[in-house]
Amino acid sequence: MAVTVQDKAKVVAEYQRMKGDTGSPEVQIALLTARINGLNDHFKANIKDHHSRRGLLRMVSRRRKLLDYLKSRNADSYRAVIEKLGLRK
Repeated sequence: MAVTVQDKAKVVAEYQRMKGDTGSPEVQIALLTARINGLNDHFKANIKDHHSRRGLLRMVSRRRKLLDYLKSRNADSYRAVIEKLGLRK
């Protein structure tokens, strides 16, 4: 369910703009996507877990806001992140 330290480091290394970058929108979106994808398995097993579902909806909303911010600031980076993460069909 939770993202391990190794997985988090791998995601940060893949999406960072420069060495040591952990706060850019691209990294934050990728980390939120990893957490959201991890929760999908949890909800398949625990259908009635509405408290965690509320947290999932907050993460999805936060990711949406970060994507909107990135789209307004840097459209090329937005398209690259969307394509790399596979968020749009």
